[in-house]
Amino acid sequence: MGSTLKRDDGDLNQALLPESSIKHGDDQDDQEPMHLASRVWIESKKLWYIVGPAIFSRLLSFSMNIITQAFAGHLGDIELAAISIVVNVICGFSFGFLLGMASALETLCGQAFGAKRYHMLGIYLQRSWIVLFLWSILLLPLYLFATPILKLLRLPDDVADMSGVVALWLTPLHLIFAFQFPLQRFLQSQLKNFVITWVSLAALLVSVLIGWLFVLVLDFGIVGAVVALDISWSVLAVGLFGYLLCGGCPLTWTGFSVEAFSGLWEFIKLSAASGVMLCLETWYYAILMLMTGYLKNATIAVDALSICMNINGLEMMIHLAFFAGTGVRVANELGAGNGKGAKFATIVSVSYSTVIGLFFCVLVLIFHEKLAYVFTSSTDVLVAFDKMSYLLGATILLNSVQPVLSGVAVGSGWQASIAYINLGCYYIIGVPLGVLMGWVFNLGVMGVWGGMIFGGTGIQTVILGVITVRTDWKKQAEIARKRVSKWSHPKPDDHPEVQH
Repeated sequence: MGSTLKRDDGDLNQALLPESSIKHGDDQDDQEPMHLASRVWIESKKLWYIVGPAIFSRLLSFSMNIITQAFAGHLGDIELAAISIVVNVICGFSFGFLLGMASALETLCGQAFGAKRYHMLGIYLQRSWIVLFLWSILLLPLYLFATPILKLLRLPDDVADMSGVVALWLTPLHLIFAFQFPLQRFLQSQLKNFVITWVSLAALLVSVLIGWLFVLVLDFGIVGAVVALDISWSVLAVGLFGYLLCGGCPLTWTGFSVEAFSGLWEFIKLSAASGVMLCLETWYYAILMLMTGYLKNATIAVDALSICMNINGLEMMIHLAFFAGTGVRVANELGAGNGKGAKFATIVSVSYSTVIGLFFCVLVLIFHEKLAYVFTSSTDVLVAFDKMSYLLGATILLNSVQPVLSGVAVGSGWQASIAYINLGCYYIIGVPLGVLMGWVFNLGVMGVWGGMIFGGTGIQTVILGVITVRTDWKKQAEIARKRVSKWSHPKPDDHPEVQH
C-alpha cells in the first residue's frame, strides 16, 4: 500500500474527507466562520456524491422487483397477489432483518473510514458475512414452509398455495441477500457508489431480458418470473464481489483474514440491534399487507395495496439513498472528530429529502388515475387503487423525513435505542390504531393503512426529530472516537499521506 494513496483515490479523498480531518479537530473557534452558502454548497457536493449514485442504484435494484411483479400481474390476479405477498411479507421479513444487520457496517465502516483506519473495513465486511450467513440459515424455514404459514395467517387458499411455490423458488435470493448487503455497505462507506450503480444497471438489463424470455417467450409462468429475479440479483452480487477481488479497494481489502472470527460476539450484538431497528420498519409494511388480506374482496385489496406499496417503495429508494448518504456523512464526520460537521450534514440532508418528497407527493396526486396501468389491466384493481392514491401521496411525504433521521441514528450508532422507539410507535400504537380504523370504524384498507402510517410512522418521525435536535454532537464525536479505538487494530500504513 505504501505511504501514499493512488492519485485518483487521493484526489477523491481530499475532496470528500470530513472537514476535521484536514483542520485537525472539532469546534475550530479560532477560524473565521465560513459563509453559510459556501458551507451548504460544500456539504451538498459531499452528500450528493454519495446520494446521487445511491438513488440510481437503489432504483435499479428495486426495479428488478417491480419488473417481476409487472410480469406476474399480467399473468393473472392470483399470480400478482402471490408474488406481492411473498416479496412484501416473506422476503420482506428476511430482507428487513438481514439489511438491518448489514447496516451495522454503515456505523463501523463509516466511522473507521473517517478515522483513516482503512484496513478494518475489510475485517468488518468478513465479520458481517459470517453473521448474516448464519442468520440466513435460521430464517430459511420462512421460505420452505410459506404455504402453511400463510394459511395459518388465514390468507385465501389459492393465494397461499401459489405463494408457497413462489417462496420456494426465491430461496436463492434469500441467501444472496446475506452476501450482497454487506458488500454494498462496505463499498458505500468508502464512497465507491458509482461501482454499485454500474453493476446494478447490468443486473436490471439482465432482469428485463431474462424475464421477457422466461415469461413471454418460453411461457414458464410465475416460476419463470421468479427465477429471472434470482438470476438478476446474482449478477449484482457477483459483480460487486468481482470488483473487490480485482483490486478495486486496495486500501480496505487485503484478502480474507482469520481476524474476522475475533470479536464476533460484540459484532453480533451491534448487528442484531441494527437488524431489529430496520426490520421493525420493514415488517410493519408486511403486517399492513397481511391485515389487508383479512378484508372483504381480499385479492382486489391486496393487489391495489401492493401497487401502492410498489410505487411508494420505488420513490422510497430516493429517501433510502439519503438514509445511506446521511449515515455515511454523519459516521465519517463523527469518526474524524467533527461533531459540528455531523450536525450540519444532517440539516442539509433532511432539507433535500423533504423537498423531493413534496415534489413526488404532488406528482402522485396529479397522475393518480394513470399510475396503476403499469401493473394491471383489471378494472376492479384500478378503481381500488384510485381511491388509495391520495393516502399514497401523504405516505410519500411523511416517508421523506423518517429515513434521513434513521440514517443519522445509524451513522451515530444509536441502533439499540431506536429499536425500542420503533417497537413502541409501530406495534404498540400503529398496529392497534390500524385495526381500530379498519374494522371498528369499518374504513377498510384505507383505515388500516391510514391508522398505521399516521399513528406509527408519524409519531416515530416526531420522536426521532426531537432526539436529533437535542443531540450533543460534540459528545457523539467523542463516543465515536472511543468506538473506533475499541474496534480497530491500527497498522503502520493505516494513515497514508493524502496527496494534494
